Parts: sequence; C-alpha cells; structure tokens
Amino acid sequence: MLDWNGFVQRLSEVHARTLWIEIAALVLCLLLAWGVTRWFGRDQPGDSLWFGEKSFDGLLFPLLALAFTDLARRLLLTVQPTLLLRVAVSIFLALLAIRLFARVLRRVFPASALVRLVERTISWVAWAAAVLWIVGLLPPVLDELEAINLGFGKTRVSLRTLFEGVLSCGVVLMITLWISSTIEKRLLTPAVSDLSMRKVASNAVRAGLLLVGLLFALSAVGVDLTALSVLGGALGVGLGFGLQKLAANYVSGFVILLERSIRIGDSVKVDTFEGQITDIKTRYTLIRARNGRQAIVPNESIITGRVENLTLADLKTNLNTVIAVGYDSDPAQVQAILCEAAASQDRVLADPTPVAFLTNFGADGLEFTLNYWISDPDKGKDNVRSAVNIAVLEGLRRAGIDIPFPQRVVRVASLPPGAGPQMPPGGGSDSQPSVGDRSATGGA
Repeated sequence: MLDWNGFVQRLSEVHARTLWIEIAALVLCLLLAWGVTRWFGRDQPGDSLWFGEKSFDGLLFPLLALAFTDLARRLLLTVQPTLLLRVAVSIFLALLAIRLFARVLRRVFPASALVRLVERTISWVAWAAAVLWIVGLLPPVLDELEAINLGFGKTRVSLRTLFEGVLSCGVVLMITLWISSTIEKRLLTPAVSDLSMRKVASNAVRAGLLLVGLLFALSAVGVDLTALSVLGGALGVGLGFGLQKLAANYVSGFVILLERSIRIGDSVKVDTFEGQITDIKTRYTLIRARNGRQAIVPNESIITGRVENLTLADLKTNLNTVIAVGYDSDPAQVQAILCEAAASQDRVLADPTPVAFLTNFGADGLEFTLNYWISDPDKGKDNVRSAVNIAVLEGLRRAGIDIPFPQRVVRVASLPPGAGPQMPPGGGSDSQPSVGDRSATGGA
C-alpha cells in the first residue's frame, strides 16, 4: 500500500532558511549550465542535437543542469534536507529523456506523423515517473508492478520486467539511431558525393547498428539470445515460401543503389509513367511526375522490366523549331535570322552553335529546321522553345519575310451563255414523275 509519511516528513523538515539556500544553489547550477552551453554552442549548427537552435534547447543544457544540481544536492544533504533540489533533479532527468527521444526521432523520421504521438506518450510517462519519484511513491509503484505477473506459456514475467525491458530497448534504439544519423551527417555526407551510394551506406549502417543495439537491449533485459535461432530459421522458411516478392524487392533495392544504373534525380519512364526519381527505398522506388502525381514502383519491376533513363550522362539536350517562309525569301537571310534568334537566349548553348537547314519544299513555302542545344533540361524545355519561337517571329517580321498561311483555292470554270442545263418544253410536264407521283398513278 502506498504511504505518504515519507513525503510529509520531508515537507516538515523544510524551513525558510534552508529553502533560500536551495533556491540560490539551484539558480547557480542553472546559470553555470547555461554559461557552459552558451560558450560551447556559439558556432554550432541549428540542427545540433546537443545544442539545438538557441543553445539551451538541446540535450547538453538539461544534462549539465542535472549533473550540477545532483552534485549540489549531495553536498547540501550533509548539512540540511534538500527537497527543492530533489524536485529539480527529477525534472531535469525527465526533460533530458523527453528531449533525447524527441530530437532523435525528428532527425531520423522528419516527415512521420507518428513521431508526434510517440513524443506525447514519452512526455506523459516521463513526467508521471518524475512526479512519483518526487513524492516518494515510485518504489512502492515498482513493487506493485513486480507483484503483477503475466503468463506466456510456461514462463511468467512480471509487469515491471516488461516495462523495464521496453524502456531499455527504447533507450538503446534511440542511442543507436542517434549514432547512425551522426555517422551519416558527419562522415558519409562529406566523404560520399554520390547520393545513391550515400543512401545505401546510411541504410546499411543504420540496419547494422539497430541489429547490434537490439541484441544488446534484449541481452540486458535477460532474454536468451540462443532462442532467436528458432526465430531466424522460421524467418528463413518464410522468406523462401511466402515472402519471395518482398525479399526480391529488398535485394533489388540494394542492387539498384550499388549498380547506380538509375540514381536519385534521374528522369525515367517506367511502362507509360514518366517522372523524376525522388527516393530509392529498400523495397520500392518513388517516381514523381511533373503534374504532381507520384508512382510507387517495386524495385523488382525496375530490375526485371524495361526502364528508359531519360537523364543522359551528358545533360546537353537538342531542341528544334520548324518554320515555313515564302518561296520568294532569301534562304541565307532566313538561316541567319533563325540562328541569331536562338543564340540570343541565355539558356541556349554557344557550343554547339545553333544551326538552321532548309529541310523541305512544302506546299505553302520553304520549310526550315532550327536546331539548338541546352544544358539544363530540368528547368523545362517548352519555356526556352517558346522564347526562341518568339525571337524567330520578331526577326522575320523585322526583315519583312512573309510567313505564308496554308492556302486551299477552289477554282470554278465559267460557262458561256446558253451552255447551262436545258429544261424540256412545257416546264416540268414531260419530266419523269417523282416517286410519289408514280405511286399515286399506280394507285389510280
């Protein structure tokens, strides 16, 4: 049964003089922690887990405040009771745990909606544990949890063991994710310039560290790791029979990342869907079209199917414009105007130079084809083609060169007077009767 006598006794020992001493010690500890954090966090980036955006909203400030406050509590405990510092220690410990989970999860899963729910759950658990520890009820609560046993077959496990196991696994996994994200940011990003290779390296490092961390957490809880051999055998059988496609997609994902046949940022066409690769996961690849639609393509389909990589090794892309002018135009002058119009655009390359050819004698005029090159097709093709066409139109109009419209003339030959169709005498009396007339005659 929970007892309040210890908490009431500590409250009775608090006096005004000792309370002011604790307040002064707490303020000194906070100032010291803030000063150290501020001094070392001056040149740190805003996304640092240790310092945060404002130097004191990272992990270092509550960690230093916890260390200094606990040290002051132990020193003052030899001469007076320390209720306020005890409360401060529990608050800083809960704040440190919340910031550790929240900041690591936000860095590793920045776009996940589940992170908010996990943060709130961790916050409630941490503050509840802090309150129980402040009032001295945490040991009795743990004893009550130890008395509650759950049966799993022939094995019985206490609720306290389960709770401590989940907490240990959570802490180990958070530290593992923190280490993997730090390795990816500090080592892989500067050392590996290729985005695909950096992705596969970060995935491999994270998977390996998570596996090692999970094994350490299970061993710390007391789980016999030899029992996992049965689970590994069952998993192998499942992969061999029921999870063939899933395993094939995972292996294909690593093959794509290692071979670099297609990379993040390439423009590809899979079946009839065309777009840009935004991410390559271990199981599927995300392709985003220019109209905003996004396709989730299994990696096995990319390995075994036909994929058109529209991103060339050389980013130079050829564009052309076809235009017809009148037959009385000077071909050399038209070619010069077309090449000058293309060269006047900033995105059109000077090497290779724009060229224009007389490619066809059309029904309405001379047809010229203007060829020019750009080096940034990712910025759009229709916009630069439109700018070149407008410049061509303005140049031809200034030179007075006619752009003929399609003409379709129907000529009707005139007949001499009296050469038209002749009507029989008497008007239409001798003409053949109509169908209605014949039917009427037959009826008579």
